[in-house]
Amino acid sequence: MGEERGLVLVVEDEPTISDLERLYLSGAGFGVHVESDGRRALDAVGRLRPAAIVLDIGVPGLDGIELCRTLRGRGDWTPVVFVTARDDEVDRIVGLELGADDYVTKPFSPRELVARVRGLVRRSSGTPAAESRRLGPVSLDAGRRRVEVDGRRVDLTATEFDLLDHLMSQPGHVFTREQLLSSVWGVADYSSSRTVDVHVAQLRMKLGEAAGVVRTVRGVGYSATDGDG
Repeated sequence: MGEERGLVLVVEDEPTISDLERLYLSGAGFGVHVESDGRRALDAVGRLRPAAIVLDIGVPGLDGIELCRTLRGRGDWTPVVFVTARDDEVDRIVGLELGADDYVTKPFSPRELVARVRGLVRRSSGTPAAESRRLGPVSLDAGRRRVEVDGRRVDLTATEFDLLDHLMSQPGHVFTREQLLSSVWGVADYSSSRTVDVHVAQLRMKLGEAAGVVRTVRGVGYSATDGDG
């Protein structure tokens, strides 16, 4: 049963926390492998091909930020959830700029962590009812999980891809941050709505000259347009 949802690599050097993460993730049907050192974790990624990584920023050997940077530099886009003891926006933003998909801050709810991992694994595996969308210079192929701007491929994390897909599914419709958290992240912890803003900023940066496709509606949320509005 543990392998039905895929394997989650937990990278955590505090045994009480890694034991808790293992307990809840395995209870949700995931296989779980734990590493307490960043360098060993990097080897484990290549060996085990996990469906997702729960990555503590402060692990020894190779810290979480460098581990994520190394993976993304290799073209490995395995979904990553950062776990950090630092309640600091800079850490969160730096982590997401490196290609992390989500984050939780200690102390965290194990059920919330499971919900976020489950959502990431579901999103990164693709959807049966895949569609292709185009808005201005941006084309999105949900089946291949591929985004292009004027024919140039843009590499997105699983979360960035699904955020763009959700916005493009209803051009012109304004989604609140709470609606995006619920539909894209699959969580109801609206106190973390700042993460939506961070992901939108990263998405726009990657879209480059087509960044205007994602529009801010001040005081409300975000919508997708053809880039001219």
